[in-house]
Amino acid sequence: MKQGFEVFWRFLLLGFVSFGGPAAHIGYFRNAFVEKRQWLTEEAFARLLALSQFLPGPGSSQLGFAIGLQRAGLAGGIAAFLGFTLPSFLLMYFIAAINVDEHTQGELGATVRAVLQGLKLLAVVVVADAALSMFKTFCTTRLAVAIALATAIALLMAPTLWMQMAVLITAALVGCVWGKPAPQPAAPSSGFKLLPLSLFAMLFIGLPIAATQFSQIQFFAEFYKAGSLVFGGGHVVLPLLQQTVGSAISPDQFLTGYAAAQAVPGPMFTFATFLGAELAVLSSLSPIQGALLATLAIFLPGFLLVLGLQGAWQNVANKPKIAGAAWGINAAVVGLLIAALYNPVFISAVFSPKDMAMVLAGLFALRVMRVPIVYLVVGFGVVRIWL
Repeated sequence: MKQGFEVFWRFLLLGFVSFGGPAAHIGYFRNAFVEKRQWLTEEAFARLLALSQFLPGPGSSQLGFAIGLQRAGLAGGIAAFLGFTLPSFLLMYFIAAINVDEHTQGELGATVRAVLQGLKLLAVVVVADAALSMFKTFCTTRLAVAIALATAIALLMAPTLWMQMAVLITAALVGCVWGKPAPQPAAPSSGFKLLPLSLFAMLFIGLPIAATQFSQIQFFAEFYKAGSLVFGGGHVVLPLLQQTVGSAISPDQFLTGYAAAQAVPGPMFTFATFLGAELAVLSSLSPIQGALLATLAIFLPGFLLVLGLQGAWQNVANKPKIAGAAWGINAAVVGLLIAALYNPVFISAVFSPKDMAMVLAGLFALRVMRVPIVYLVVGFGVVRIWL
């Protein structure tokens, strides 16, 4: 119980400050749970990160769920999800309830935009710090450096989901054949868990059938399908949700929700919270019921897969060929972070020499002075208002 509460509290704090999308979330998690609190080793973090890259669903939230699961069992995984998602859920529900959009006027609107811009700049700092630290850890050979740089170049030239999957698979194959990972102690393993995997499959197949009879099940099924099929994180869920539920609301409402999901901290999949609140009336639900059901449905499939596969992944990742593949994936993930550092993190945040100066100062504060993230959050927000 005590460990579960600690997991919830730590992830709740991160949920309030984790701006910048999945790449930035990886940096926040690594800083909080590998460097500061040593909840898991760099190698264990890398194994969980590699697993989250290949599963459908919200990658950073799956990584957080896996960290909580490893720390305090199923209760820890649930606590991590609730803590990290709650701030974003509340903000997205509030935005849906009051119908706020990006054109908010007046002094308050200008202040909010300035704070958000400061937090976007902090996301540049966090992603850069994660990329530098992980480069030092996982790119210790020429081949690993080549994999990381080739991945970054490929994704900068063609930033698509298919390219991301292709470079990860290629890196795994290269690592499987030529990689030479350092020997690691055996990781605890519980093998595959059939119950969550069976539940995932039953819901995926059964919900569409049951949805023909009940509108509430149809509502849940559409969001569950989106969470089951989307690879690549928050931005990729946009077209899937547009195809499944987007036609039921106006384009302006849909884009307002999507813009809000990018502006608030935490996982972008809480875009489903906004849509659920807006669409609830069509299924005879209250807005809060719709928001809760949509949020649960879109996150649930990814968490069931993590729960079912994490134990087996921890075990097989120590076998020579699999360890080599994981070594290649880790190097490729560094390339993914490098590419994400530029697009979308850097280009969506740095617009002037003053912005770049804040990024450099933030890197110095974080890497050299070891200033806690919470102080940087306050500092970047205040300084950006002042500038």
